[in-house]
Amino acid sequence: MKARSFLLAVAATVVLLLTTALGLWWAMAQQSPLKIVGQPLVLPRAARFVPRNASLSLHWLADPGRMPAYAQAVAPVSRRRKARDSTQQLRDGAFALAGLDFVGELADWIGPQVSLSLFAPVSDAPAGWVLALTSLDQDGAKRFLQRFWQTRSLAGTDLQISRYRGMGVISGRGALLGQDPQPIATALIDDDLLLIASGRGVLEQSLDVSQLDALHQLGDEALVADLQQLGRGAALLTADPVAMATWLGMPRSISDDDDLVGLVAALEPKGTALDLDAVLRFRQPLGGSGTGGLQSQSLMRSAGGSASALALLSDPAGLLSPHDQDPVAQWLAPVLEETLQTLGAEGASAVVGLDAGPLLWKQGEEGWLLGTSSDQPGLEAVDADLQVKGLVRSALPSDGSALEVWTRLARQRQRGEASLQAQLAVALERESGQDWWGQTLDALTTRQDHSALEPRLDQLRALQDDGAAPLAQQLALATEPSRAQLQKWRPWSLIQSVAGRPLLPAVHELALAVGTDQEEGSGEEGDGQAGSHRLRLRAQLRFG
Repeated sequence: MKARSFLLAVAATVVLLLTTALGLWWAMAQQSPLKIVGQPLVLPRAARFVPRNASLSLHWLADPGRMPAYAQAVAPVSRRRKARDSTQQLRDGAFALAGLDFVGELADWIGPQVSLSLFAPVSDAPAGWVLALTSLDQDGAKRFLQRFWQTRSLAGTDLQISRYRGMGVISGRGALLGQDPQPIATALIDDDLLLIASGRGVLEQSLDVSQLDALHQLGDEALVADLQQLGRGAALLTADPVAMATWLGMPRSISDDDDLVGLVAALEPKGTALDLDAVLRFRQPLGGSGTGGLQSQSLMRSAGGSASALALLSDPAGLLSPHDQDPVAQWLAPVLEETLQTLGAEGASAVVGLDAGPLLWKQGEEGWLLGTSSDQPGLEAVDADLQVKGLVRSALPSDGSALEVWTRLARQRQRGEASLQAQLAVALERESGQDWWGQTLDALTTRQDHSALEPRLDQLRALQDDGAAPLAQQLALATEPSRAQLQKWRPWSLIQSVAGRPLLPAVHELALAVGTDQEEGSGEEGDGQAGSHRLRLRAQLRFG
């Protein structure tokens, strides 16, 4: 009997310890900064106050208070403090744009969802904005409003208190001491949702659209469908064509397209990387650009050598065609042409301009390397183009096989004596089903080192969606090219201004993929036309 009582006591103790440990683990998991990732992408309640025709909207679905801790948790040990400080400054700077002190005014009550919407200017009125903040409790937002308006009233702001659509609205024109007066208005919804706007008129517009499902984002079935397709994310971004050009730096070749409806994008942090998955909607069906999936995969398996840049293009000749009206072609053609001119590589221009794809393009210390299928482009067509440019074709024996090389005679003077020397422009190595065109012989030789290319291939694999065909055009950049591209992107300059410090030193890699959405159901229903109405864009920015 005593033994039985002892065993029951031991069992009860074990159960109690396990229950306590499980409770502590659950509590720690709930407070963990890593909890902000992997969330389903859903429209927050604040979307009811965002018009469908808002120029730009951003719904941040992760707790802004945990962002610095998350950055610190995933950063390398040597950079954890800097990562936390940079993220905190970026967060605080973003709220400071609306005249808010995150640490002093918001940190103790703000909830995990923050929404911002920008309104296009009407007539002579400037663009307006509405910021929606959720409250952790029903008293937090009330206390903030009391302090907020009391402080500004003491600074000389004239307050107007009224009701609009049954909700209390406070507005005024003023600011804290030492700042320029700016119009601002607030409304508290159900005690736990606070709207802060750049003026009373903008705030009333948000309250108006909340009354009809046909006007606000929460009732937008097309937007909900896009969210289901995108899946997960910590933030949701929408933009009309004007905002895509003005705020997101989208090329005019796409933003000025009359068929473009707008953009819907999901942002999701993944460790030290930030993923973007976006859908661009068009009114008319887009031309279906094939991916050349099997051939592209074969080229990737056969490629090698270290690379600062790696690209997979489905139809480079089509991209460079002046008659192609596809948005992707109009976007990438100028970039492709500029790259070819910068390289000054006449051999690469000949191959790329004649290749119907798929084409693998690798740029490394040994020069460029192009991989194509054996019949695209035809050898004779490339030879004819190179002969026009003054290059001579010949065979070069190499390890039991013959390389095709194109050279140009150049005059050189050594020790006062003139001589002629053949300068290599293009070398071609042919193997079963594939042609490899190199700027140098070393570019062909290093291709056998497949492990050296793994960092770039890993970037491209990270852009692929499980079970879906890869997007048609793909690009992976190492550190220096990534920083060079971001430095030219205007939104990056704005982000650094908000952060108050340069962020480029933290950038490690950048990858991008774009193509017609191949998933079923991506076209607009009921149009009776073939082809997708959506362009899919994926990008990943990795921080070191």
